[in-house]
Amino acid sequence: MHWQTSRFSIDLATPKVMGIVNVTPDSFSDGGLHAFPNAARAHCEKLLKDGADILDIGGESTRPGAQALPQEQELARVLPVVRHAVKLGVPVSVDTYKPQVMRAVLDAGADIINDVWALRWQGQAGMPTSLDVLAAHPSCGICLMHMHREPQTMQTSPMQGDVVAQILQFLERASQSLRALAVDPARICLDPGIGFGKTVQQNFTLLARQAELLRLGYPLLAGWSRKSSLAAVTQTSLAAVATLDVQERMVPSVAAALLAVLNGASIVRVHDVRETVLALKVLMVMRAAQNQTEKR
Repeated sequence: MHWQTSRFSIDLATPKVMGIVNVTPDSFSDGGLHAFPNAARAHCEKLLKDGADILDIGGESTRPGAQALPQEQELARVLPVVRHAVKLGVPVSVDTYKPQVMRAVLDAGADIINDVWALRWQGQAGMPTSLDVLAAHPSCGICLMHMHREPQTMQTSPMQGDVVAQILQFLERASQSLRALAVDPARICLDPGIGFGKTVQQNFTLLARQAELLRLGYPLLAGWSRKSSLAAVTQTSLAAVATLDVQERMVPSVAAALLAVLNGASIVRVHDVRETVLALKVLMVMRAAQNQTEKR
């Protein structure tokens, strides 16, 4: 299976690591570290040295409770970084849901739009929609993510019922909306949206039953990195969950990435690129040994 993007056809025969570049002051685990263009550009280069296959650049935090950002401010944050990243020789993804931002970054050379709203966000009346923008860029990659409600309210009233069935239905509708515009299915990737309006138990149910999402026929992206659900199951008190620092979340994040790949994910979106790449190398060697054993 390949994921078709603007400049690259990404071979998903082996799992790919998407490195996170948050050009934000308020992201939940690394807000402020790369908030200025020079720092973000340097972080892009570091992630590539650490082994990232894809860079994912975002200018607006979507953590629980985050407030929406004016598009002019988002563009001021991401465009200088995108213009640098597209010169580095790897696919560049931009984490945005605003049609005008999508159009600007695609025009600047970005390869993938990673949309937490799965193209549902309504912009200004009379302006092109997300669907219009993506249909007009006939080869860019598109990642459709499931989010329950919106960042301001998603954790105050999380999902109820069978989370997998609901997400399957949602992602099928979202992908069909693109297919109806003659978008090549090879451009589409799906993300179940770990932590976006789900309880801790629902997130781990998604991990356990993740393979069920493969029936839609698209590659899956998993974004477990540093999520609070990992802190919730590894700490002994609510206070520890709230204050668990970045380094203490690293090992659970790598473990979750490996489990996601074992359960069918083709791409893992992570902060800790080097550690994830090393862990996946061990997994790939094990898989190769399994294949040799099966051939005997």
